[in-house]
Amino acid sequence: MNAKAKEILEILRNFYKINLNDFAVISVSEKEFDIFKTLVITILTQNSTDKAALRAFKRLETLTKITPQNIVNLDTSLLKNAIREAGLHNTKAKALKELSKIIITKYNGSLDFILKMDLEKARKILMSLPKVGPKTADVILLMLGKMPTIPIDTHINRVSKRLGLVPQKSNYENTRSTLMKLYNPNEYLEVHLLLIQHGRKTCKAINPKCLTCPLNKLCDYYSLIKNKNP
Repeated sequence: MNAKAKEILEILRNFYKINLNDFAVISVSEKEFDIFKTLVITILTQNSTDKAALRAFKRLETLTKITPQNIVNLDTSLLKNAIREAGLHNTKAKALKELSKIIITKYNGSLDFILKMDLEKARKILMSLPKVGPKTADVILLMLGKMPTIPIDTHINRVSKRLGLVPQKSNYENTRSTLMKLYNPNEYLEVHLLLIQHGRKTCKAINPKCLTCPLNKLCDYYSLIKNKNP
């Protein structure tokens, strides 16, 4: 493992206490171990906060058991209203309906088979589904399939570039593959969660807390702004 990457992980481990309830997708995936439910909560978190997405998910659960068939049968206006708090409720309701229909018609109502597949084949199938991009696919495969991948969200993208772990112009796949080379597979979930936590709490998009950041001595971004403002 790269020495800098190793030191960053050690510092983050000591600085943050991970509460899985702070992560909507994990709170659902760990409890349910259900690919469809995990897909639903992951879609709800898109352009939303985890707390808002989880409230929307729980509200949806009060209306119906979350299965592909039940989502197809659920009145669209009721679905939209249930998930309204997660934002983009019209778009997400449409996506959930389309997703459910595809799973029923093309995959006989279940995606469980993908957890037994090769990582890249499983990613390809997931990414062919509505509103499922590489991050959502990687979340499913890491959380439920325990497969060796690191989902890259906006926090991880920002933090890893500021720290200098990945190049500034790195795209999703380059960032993912670079971080996967820097860390061991048994650390991928921990790396994912800690970098998100760091982005939420300290290395914020606006007004990052650089002066009190536990990683500032290792950070390219902090070094740059310090040299600009000695």
